[in-house]
Amino acid sequence: MRSGDDHGQCEPIALNDHARRIELLESFEKSGLGWFWASDAQGRLIYLSQGAIELLQSTEDELYGTPVTDLFHVDKGDREEDAEREVRPLAYYLSARNSISNLRVKMPIRGEDRYIELAGKPLFDRSNRFSGYRGSAKDVTAQRETQRDAERLSQYDSLTGLANRHRMHKQLDAKLKHFRNDKRVCALMMVDLDRFKQVNDTLGHPAGDELLKQVAARLGQIFGHRGEIGRLGGDEFLIMLPDVDDRGELGDLAARVIQMIAQPYSINGSRAIIGVSLGVAIAPYDGLDAEELIKAADLALYAAKGGGRGQYRFYSSELKDGAKFRRMLEEDLRDALHKDELVMHYQPIVKAKDYKLSGFEALIRWDHPERGFVPPDVFISCAEDIGMISEIGEWALRKVCEQAQQWPVELRVAVNVSPTQFANDDFVAVVQRALQSSGLAPNRLELEITESVFAGDEEQTLKIFHALKDLGVRLALDDFGTGYSSMSYLRHAPFDKIKIDQSFVRGSTEEGNNNSAIISAIVSLARALKMETVAEGTETKDELELVIKRGASHIQGYIFSRPITHEEALERLDKGELVYEPRGPEKYRAERKTVLRKIGIIHDDHRYQVTLRNISKTGARVEGLLDVPVGTAFVLDLGDGQLAVATVRRSRKHVIGLEFETPLISDGADGLCTRHRVSPYEIEAAGRPLAALPKDAYGMLAGDRNGRILSVPRFAEVEG
Repeated sequence: MRSGDDHGQCEPIALNDHARRIELLESFEKSGLGWFWASDAQGRLIYLSQGAIELLQSTEDELYGTPVTDLFHVDKGDREEDAEREVRPLAYYLSARNSISNLRVKMPIRGEDRYIELAGKPLFDRSNRFSGYRGSAKDVTAQRETQRDAERLSQYDSLTGLANRHRMHKQLDAKLKHFRNDKRVCALMMVDLDRFKQVNDTLGHPAGDELLKQVAARLGQIFGHRGEIGRLGGDEFLIMLPDVDDRGELGDLAARVIQMIAQPYSINGSRAIIGVSLGVAIAPYDGLDAEELIKAADLALYAAKGGGRGQYRFYSSELKDGAKFRRMLEEDLRDALHKDELVMHYQPIVKAKDYKLSGFEALIRWDHPERGFVPPDVFISCAEDIGMISEIGEWALRKVCEQAQQWPVELRVAVNVSPTQFANDDFVAVVQRALQSSGLAPNRLELEITESVFAGDEEQTLKIFHALKDLGVRLALDDFGTGYSSMSYLRHAPFDKIKIDQSFVRGSTEEGNNNSAIISAIVSLARALKMETVAEGTETKDELELVIKRGASHIQGYIFSRPITHEEALERLDKGELVYEPRGPEKYRAERKTVLRKIGIIHDDHRYQVTLRNISKTGARVEGLLDVPVGTAFVLDLGDGQLAVATVRRSRKHVIGLEFETPLISDGADGLCTRHRVSPYEIEAAGRPLAALPKDAYGMLAGDRNGRILSVPRFAEVEG
């Protein structure tokens, strides 16, 4: 024992100093740091710290004698990881007389569950007879909440509250493993916002954050509890939809997403407009695990963006080649301007009253040295992605002004302006330089601008409009009514013309189609605002008659002319040929896509190879089978597991016309696909390993080990 200078002797608490030891334990209990509990050999409570008794709002008489298992309940947790781990009940430990360490339990206190960490040791007397438990307990409710908050932060996006990339990948991986065992399907939608950067740049990052919150809310309205929505970061979202593989249903959902996300947003008093592109992949058809399926959805998204944005695509095996092709185009496009591969073509716009030429719309074309003309919607989106759209737009503006100045007749020329180009600070100066260097009269230049230019600062947009009008140029509102809904800007924007989008003209003469009423409404609106109207995409004589009857002032479309080269336009103008005669089909016909590829066609378990000439939603024309009777039933194997039941309705020599039993659906682009495909689970049941769909899925399902279908042919195959 050691003595101190000022405080007397130090007296440690001896093991047999029961009074002081009890005093120590009582002070611990009163501190609230923990409790003590004890049970008898029958598992009944015989002691509980007074602090715990008071929290329970009970008395010793009410509690003592109660089974410990009635007081403490095992906490299985509310996380998926907790649900998966096995948690042994308290009764197991007590009956097995095992030591208890850090066992999480719940206690109902004042109407709420408190979370307690329990410890205890079995007690045996000198005869080694079990006499009960002696243990401690600690309230860990606060720590548990802190842990849950930390886990939530690690799994959820702090801005939108949606699942983050880590959680979505983990969830998807777990679901796909589980679904494989149960032979279930799961669709995945990858969503990327279009023109989000423009909103960020014009309205600022806080506005961009608010926009992302509103997008998340709209996605929640569309999908509800059908699946989980996550934000992968930036402006990219992921939607997981269990038990959905109907591509018709998925296409409808994707179209609804595109429509809803495109509706205007109100952000701190400003109006913002964005678009969206989607890629869709389905397990197990397009991938078995999370990595494979996400890669497939990403390729589909890449194709949707490459097709012009504001679209969706389903994954197909062809997209891998398409992605390589697009990357090659992006590289080649960087040199296209310097190599003079870009050219301007011109499509006539005629007056509805007399078919006399009013002007031309200038359309940019890329004459690739190896691949010929690349579709504008493909290379324009490439230009946007690699940051060349403004440079190409400025070149086109200069070139059009130079060429229009060479025309022997003073006609107007319309030039398309991208939203990115329009938003540039020097856009008005670019227009002014193009006019001055070419000498073109400003009133002959018409700038075609889409509604998406109102995505940012509307006040700044109107300033640009008025600056352009001060130069003397004309303004046309292009693609009117195709998804950006609000017309409030028309009250202030000084447009001279509204262009009626071809989607309203196409099919407007069909019975039950509302497009003709929409055309009438647009024309009436334009007249009230003293604006001209152009009916775009007019191709047939019945469409021409309808748009004239509905009051359109100008017509543009194949009914009068396809886009022509500058040299062809000059030649016609030199000859004074200013009046166009309508030439085209009498009536609109549902679009039939012309193709030329080999496909399989199955009859009585024999598969023939034929040439697919054209295809529509309701039927197809194939060549290659001789003298097939009308009424014969076939199954068309369109590849990638797509089977379409069809009946022969027309037959002449080696050409047959087929009607599908179930109409095909849009693949989101200009192609068609089946709603359903051969299931990889069916192929697995036929003795093959489970894998994503091969190109020849039907051969794997119905053929021999090499995929061949062996049976006696009924029809003779000939070269189509």
